[in-house]
Amino acid sequence: MANETPDYYQVLGVKRDASSEEIQRAYRTLARRFHPDINKDPGAEERFKEINEAYEVLSDPKSRARYDRFGPAWRQVPEDYDERVGSPFGAGAGAGGRRVRVDFGGGDVGGFPGGGLGGDFGAGLGGVDLEDLLGGFFGAGRGGGFGRVRAPGADSEAEITLSVEDAYTGGQRRISLDTASGMRTYEVNIPPGVTEGQRIRLAGQGGAGSGGGPPGDLYLRVRLAPHPRYRVQGRDITVDLPVAPWEAALGATVTVDTPGGPARLELPPGSSSGRRLRLRGRGMPNPRGTPGNLYAEVKVMVPPGTPSPGERELWEKLARESGFNPRTPTSTSSSSGGPRS
Repeated sequence: MANETPDYYQVLGVKRDASSEEIQRAYRTLARRFHPDINKDPGAEERFKEINEAYEVLSDPKSRARYDRFGPAWRQVPEDYDERVGSPFGAGAGAGGRRVRVDFGGGDVGGFPGGGLGGDFGAGLGGVDLEDLLGGFFGAGRGGGFGRVRAPGADSEAEITLSVEDAYTGGQRRISLDTASGMRTYEVNIPPGVTEGQRIRLAGQGGAGSGGGPPGDLYLRVRLAPHPRYRVQGRDITVDLPVAPWEAALGATVTVDTPGGPARLELPPGSSSGRRLRLRGRGMPNPRGTPGNLYAEVKVMVPPGTPSPGERELWEKLARESGFNPRTPTSTSSSSGGPRS
C-alpha cells in the first residue's frame, strides 16, 4: 500500500490562503519544537522531516501553485500539461490553464477528496495518454487501487469590444465568439463603468472538464472602441467643448455632452483653446469606489466663411479697441488655465 501524502498546510498548521509570512512563522515555531537535537521523542525526527518538506514546497510560489492546483500528485504532473490538454479556443488559449487534481481511491489523501475508478484512464482527455502525461505515476499501481484523474476544464480568454456608452452604462449583452467548435453565443452581464483591459468572468463557460471534473471559466477582456467624441483614460473621460469667441472672452454657461447625458458647466471669462474644465464624478462609474472625472477641453471656434458686413464691422472695432496679442507669451499664459472644478 502506498504511503499517504500529507497535507502540507495541515503539517504546518496554516490555512490554505496563508501568506508567505504566516507560513514562515509556522515553520520556525514547529522546527524549533521538533528538531531532533531538542526533542528526543521517537517520532520527532520523522515529524521534523515532514515539516521541512512542507515548508520547502509552500515557501516557493511556483511549487505551491502547482501543489494547490494538482494536489498530492503535483510532482508527477508535467509542467507542459496545459499545452497537451488545450482549451476550446485552440492550443494555448487558456492563459490560466487547467487546474488538475489527481484523486486516489479508498478515501481522502492529504486532505484532497478521493474517489474510486478503474478502467480507461485516458477517457475524456481528448486522446491524451495519461501514462505519457503523468510519466511513471501509474506504473507501480495501475491495478492496485489508484483512482481517476479529475481534470477541470481549461480557463480561456477572449476579447470583446464595447462602445464607450455600453461600457459606461453596463447591462445585459448578447455576444458571439468564434471558438474551436464554431460560433457560440453568450449572455454577458457587463458591470457599469468597465474599463479598458478589465476582465469579465463567465463561470463554467470555458473548456469541458474530464473524468467528471467541472468546466473551466471564460474570461472576456474588454477593449473600448475608438469614439468620435470621448477619449477615455482609466476612468477619466475627455471631451472637446467648442465655444464661440465671445463666450470664451466673456464667459458663459454652456452644455457639454457626457455618456450619462448632457451636463451644464460654467465657462470662465478669458478661456483659451486647450483649457480643461473638470466635471467631478462625471467620468466612468466605479461600483467599488470613486467614479472618474469628465474633462471638457475648450476649443475656440470662429464663424465659418466670409463674415457679413455687420460682423466685419464688429470684428474690426474689436481689433481697434483690444490690445490683445496672442503671440505675446504673457498674453497667452494669462488667458489659459488648468483644470477647474
